[in-house]
Amino acid sequence: MLTGTLITGLGLGSMYGLVALGFHITYAVSGTVNFAQGSAVTLGAVLGYSLGVTLGWPMPVAILGALLGCAFLGLTVERLLVRPFVEKGSDAWLLATVAGGIVLDNAMLFTFGKEPRSLPSSLAVSPVEILGTGIYPLQLLIPVVGLTVAVAIQTLFRRTDLGRVLLAVAQNADAARLMGIDVRRTVACAFALSALLAGAAGLLIAPLFSVSAEMGALFGIKAFAVAILGGIGSATGVVLAGLLYGLVEAGVTATLGSTYTQLVVFSVIILALALRPDGLLGRAAINKV
Repeated sequence: MLTGTLITGLGLGSMYGLVALGFHITYAVSGTVNFAQGSAVTLGAVLGYSLGVTLGWPMPVAILGALLGCAFLGLTVERLLVRPFVEKGSDAWLLATVAGGIVLDNAMLFTFGKEPRSLPSSLAVSPVEILGTGIYPLQLLIPVVGLTVAVAIQTLFRRTDLGRVLLAVAQNADAARLMGIDVRRTVACAFALSALLAGAAGLLIAPLFSVSAEMGALFGIKAFAVAILGGIGSATGVVLAGLLYGLVEAGVTATLGSTYTQLVVFSVIILALALRPDGLLGRAAINKV
C-alpha cells in the first residue's frame, strides 16, 4: 500500500505542480494569473476525447490538437479577459477570468454532456507489479513528464532568448518596450503556455480517472493553492509544493479515507502559510518608498 500511495501521490503532485507552473508563468511575466486554469484542464481532456474517440483521429494528432486548443484558450483569456482591464489599471481581470472559466465549463457541459467518459490509453490497461503493488505505466510516466516540464521551463527562462525576453518583461515592462520587445505578444505567449500546461495535465490524468465537464474545477483550486504554498514567484517552490501536496493528499486518503482528504489537506495548507506567508521558497515583496 505504501508503494501505491507514494506513486499516486507523486503523480497527483506532478499534475498539481504542472498546472501551478502555469500560474507562476503568467504571474512572473505580467503580475496576473488566469483563474480559468481549471477549465483549461477540463478542455484538454474533453478535446482529447472528442478528437481521438468521437472523431476517430489518431491519438497523437488528437493530443496535439487538444494542446493547441488549450493554447488558443490562453490567448483568448489574455486578450479579452485580462488585457483590457490591466491597461486601464483595474483589477477586474480577477473576476473576469473566474467568470470566463464558468462560461467555458458550462459550454462544455452543454456540448460534451454531464456523463463521465473513459479516455482509453495503452498505458492504463495492464498494471505492472512493483514491490507487490499493481501500478499502471501511466502512473510512472506522469511524475517523469511533470518534472521534465518543470526543468524545461527553468531552462527556458535561464538559457534561451525567449526566456530572457520573458524575464525582461517581468522585471520592467516599460524598459522592455523601449528595447523593442513586444510586451503584449510576450504576455499573450505566457498565457498560451500556461493554458497549454493545464491542458497537458488534463490529458495525462484523464485515462486514470474519467473525462467530464466538471473535472477541472477542484483541480484548478488545488493548483492555485499549490502555487501560493510554493511561493508563486518561484518555479522550484511551486513544483516542490505540488509534490508535497500530492503526497499528503494520497497519504490522507489511504489512511483516513477520501471523506477527510480536503479537510486535512487544506488545514495543513493554512497552517503552512501561517508559518511561511510567502510560501516555501517565496520572497517577501519589497516596497519602495
